[in-house]
Amino acid sequence: MTRSDLEAMISPNENILWRGKPQKKCFIFECIFNPMLFFAILWAGFDIFFIVMASKTPTDQGGESIGGFMLVFFAFHLMPVWIYLGGVLFSFRKYKNTEYIITEKGIYISGGVFTYNCQMKSFAELSNVNIHRGIFDQMFGVGDVILTSANLIQFAGSSNKYSRSLTLCDISEYQEVFSLVKQLQTDIYSDTMYPNDLRPPENHGYQTKYRGRM
Repeated sequence: MTRSDLEAMISPNENILWRGKPQKKCFIFECIFNPMLFFAILWAGFDIFFIVMASKTPTDQGGESIGGFMLVFFAFHLMPVWIYLGGVLFSFRKYKNTEYIITEKGIYISGGVFTYNCQMKSFAELSNVNIHRGIFDQMFGVGDVILTSANLIQFAGSSNKYSRSLTLCDISEYQEVFSLVKQLQTDIYSDTMYPNDLRPPENHGYQTKYRGRM
């Protein structure tokens, strides 16, 4: 199996516990049947109706120039439709770039259409782990695992908390992945909060299953 760019981000001392990609059918369906579809249909319908009505209107001597102007105008006016169609066409490339890897230290996610993005979130940064299943998720027997991290930022001496979320979307093993992430999150949090024995290679204080590497 070819080593992916996301896998190349993993340290030599990390073990891959789970890796996967979104289910292709559900991923493509969600790219096609999204809220933008309804808006694009209405937008295109309005423009087509206007073009048809304009074509039935008698033209004057400058009819050809007006027709050329209308063609250019509607080519730009239909931009929301082109954006939607572009999203559908490039959904296959987006699927190809999307990959998920879980190690004992954190979660790695890659994605992107025109650019390739890789990011890693350690378990110590996670605050909540949730499961979401939309209409298409339930149809195809998959689910989304949503990972939320709380961050602290400073503004003129005051602190504000804001949250960022990462999503492992459209995965068939969503329940197993949810349980795995919760267990690792609990073990690492316990190992951090109860650092007995002066942080040895194995923490004998809280007796979690997590064993850190020195």
